[in-house]
Amino acid sequence: MPNHHHHHHLHAPLRPSSSSSSNQSFSSKLILLLTLLPLSLAALAFVLQWKGDRVLADPATITARWAPQGSHNHEIFPGMESSASILSPKPHHSSDCFSLARSGSPSFPYLRDWKFDFEANLRPKICITTSTSAGLDQILPWMFYHKVIGVTTFFLFVEGKAASPSVSKVLESIPGVKVIFRTRELEEQQARSRIWNETWLSSFFYKPCNYELFVKQSLNMEMAIVMARDAGMDWILHLDTDELIHPAGSSEYSLRQLLLDVPGNVDMVIFPNYESGVERDDIKDPFSEVSLFKKNYDHLPKDSYFGMYKESTRGNPNYFLTYGNGKSVARIQDHLRPNGAHRWHNYMKTPNEVKLEEAAVLHYTYAKFSDLTSRRDRCGCKPTKEDVKRCFMLEFDRAAFIIASTTTDEEMLNWS
Repeated sequence: MPNHHHHHHLHAPLRPSSSSSSNQSFSSKLILLLTLLPLSLAALAFVLQWKGDRVLADPATITARWAPQGSHNHEIFPGMESSASILSPKPHHSSDCFSLARSGSPSFPYLRDWKFDFEANLRPKICITTSTSAGLDQILPWMFYHKVIGVTTFFLFVEGKAASPSVSKVLESIPGVKVIFRTRELEEQQARSRIWNETWLSSFFYKPCNYELFVKQSLNMEMAIVMARDAGMDWILHLDTDELIHPAGSSEYSLRQLLLDVPGNVDMVIFPNYESGVERDDIKDPFSEVSLFKKNYDHLPKDSYFGMYKESTRGNPNYFLTYGNGKSVARIQDHLRPNGAHRWHNYMKTPNEVKLEEAAVLHYTYAKFSDLTSRRDRCGCKPTKEDVKRCFMLEFDRAAFIIASTTTDEEMLNWS
């Protein structure tokens, strides 16, 4: 008995000692885990960031990621060859940063698949036709924006810079783009066209500059109708490369959705235009920098428009400096024809047209100071009030040409 009693007391203190040791071991492991977990996460974040920086710093990765399928050089996004060469690894020079800052990279984030894989499936199919002499820095973001809102096909009638091999080859490589050059064959074909012999167009013949452009645009639009029909398009829109469609009022920000909601008996949809206002004299990329627009009078209460007309015009001849009648999109159908650069018509009937209450054309006009200074290099007119009428249809264009041709840059800044 004494031995048993002694044995009981020998083990009694050992049990709590074993439990205490177990608790301490668990606490130690928990503290170690809580210490290692944030350290591991921090290390992982560091590794990911380091790898990310390396990927972003690799110009080949950048261009391969954004290059559209079907481009002639899939490793480099069309039009970015010069920028990529600037970015490519090379010995560091003090001028590298300056060169990079001057690179003319487009301002929109280009997606790799220009087709968006919807041409075959979604309706309606929309095409844009334009006559342009712009460079890639203007044409590519313009096309990309309209691809995003639902335009499937572009008919580009090119001249000047747009027709140069370095630009036209890039444009031709993009799916859904048809490039048409102004060749002697094209001019001969257009001279045999129907509208060439119609009186409404003939009054603009054999005049320089804007009148000549108006005739070319009309003839190009006539050809584009045939191309659109052959391509299975449902709607056609004539737009300049300094204009963007603003499809407000649709359930989604989509021109396709907007036209899908148009009743079947409507032949033509009119988009009133908004005109950009001059905000600064150092605008380089109007599409991404300009944010101020004058609303079309069709979208304004009449008492506001007329009540504030004098204040809005600020001494200019018109509320809008350039045009104010908007642009229209036409349903592809028999007997469709152009009716100037802003409208379509039909040989057999008066088109049933609707004017949209919210959607508009954003016109980036005279947005850059160079848009004004470049006027002096255009056309063959003398900078007199009488002679400029031969070259320009619009009053402000005439005034801008005279100012650009007869004053210094500083005087032009004060004038504008």
